[in-house]
Amino acid sequence: MKANVYFRQRLAGILEKTDSGYNFQYNESYLSDHSAKSISLSLPKSKKEFHSKQLFPFFHGLLTEGFATKIQSRKLKIDEKDYFTRLIKTATVDTIGCVIIEEIK
Repeated sequence: MKANVYFRQRLAGILEKTDSGYNFQYNESYLSDHSAKSISLSLPKSKKEFHSKQLFPFFHGLLTEGFATKIQSRKLKIDEKDYFTRLIKTATVDTIGCVIIEEIK
């Protein structure tokens, strides 16, 4: 599964869930714009692809917690522990900060 990551309404990169974990890669045009900021301190602008066995803490921080998680998961019919699916289904609008996640179909 893959998702576009937008920072301030501009495509910043792609987040991907694989069998071995998660990958994040900045978009080339985003990297070449020196005025464009990193999406987080833990994911500095770089040509290298970032890898993690768990969902990156920055993206995990965009997820709801507690009772809101239960409500969202029930309404969307997804597992509470399926963080990637929750992220792409709920972080498309009205997120904390300037980042929006949009599923690539």
